[in-house]
Amino acid sequence: MNNYNTPAEICDIAINAAVGKANMPILKMLLLGIAAGAFIAFGAACSAVAMHNIGDVGIARLVCGAVFPVGLMLIVMVGGELFTGNCLMIEGLMEKKISILGWLKNLAVVYTGNLIGSALIAAIVAAANTWGYTDGALGAFTIRVAVTKAALPFGTAFASGILCNVLVCGAVLMAFGARDIVGKILGIWFPIMSFVLAGFKHSIANMYYLFAGLFASFNTKFVDKAAELYNIGTDKIANLDFFGFCTNLVPVTLGNIVGGVALGFVMWMAFKSKAFNKPAT
Repeated sequence: MNNYNTPAEICDIAINAAVGKANMPILKMLLLGIAAGAFIAFGAACSAVAMHNIGDVGIARLVCGAVFPVGLMLIVMVGGELFTGNCLMIEGLMEKKISILGWLKNLAVVYTGNLIGSALIAAIVAAANTWGYTDGALGAFTIRVAVTKAALPFGTAFASGILCNVLVCGAVLMAFGARDIVGKILGIWFPIMSFVLAGFKHSIANMYYLFAGLFASFNTKFVDKAAELYNIGTDKIANLDFFGFCTNLVPVTLGNIVGGVALGFVMWMAFKSKAFNKPAT
């Protein structure tokens, strides 16, 4: 017996998962959304520690990519509802197993939960003084990441969000394809590492990075260090406000939706649509 599912079987699993997600009680949906936001935040926080003092960009991103996937691993194997992965619920919609209202309700509630979980972990990390590593250089790096994200042009953030969620949803589908823990870990690790290595943008991870940068900016030592290491003044830090958050999260979120929905639609068309799966005569 194979220890993996075929692509057609993965499509069926994704459709059944969509039905379960659409019919989940709202409070449970929100709670699991908070858990998923926290798990992604843990991956982001730990990967920032690993990469913050590495000068070579490629090596820094590779190290970051090696650590960051722990977030999705926790979600898939411990439990959680992740907005970006739930864009694959389009498969259940195309199969007429869920309604558009049920799907949108799930996305809205889960997105809210992810936001709460991300902000909560950022606040606790700040309280734990984790950013004091390397004489405050990690705190400065945290500010730099947030400031850079808040300054991204709409088109850049949108396009990067599309590319990111093709890989994230690909990782979810690969996890569906594996029938054992090791297979699920490997199926998740490589696509997630790839999107981090390439620098593509993930809306839920960005929630953590933006909140983390905002909280780090409350520490004058980190602000001074950011000015020293990265020439970031208070004028740029001032962009870490509601408008700055929206400037990043809106286009990245829209891009994530497009990327995830596109992949889910293609998979449904390829393996479930009658146009491509006519019975043999």
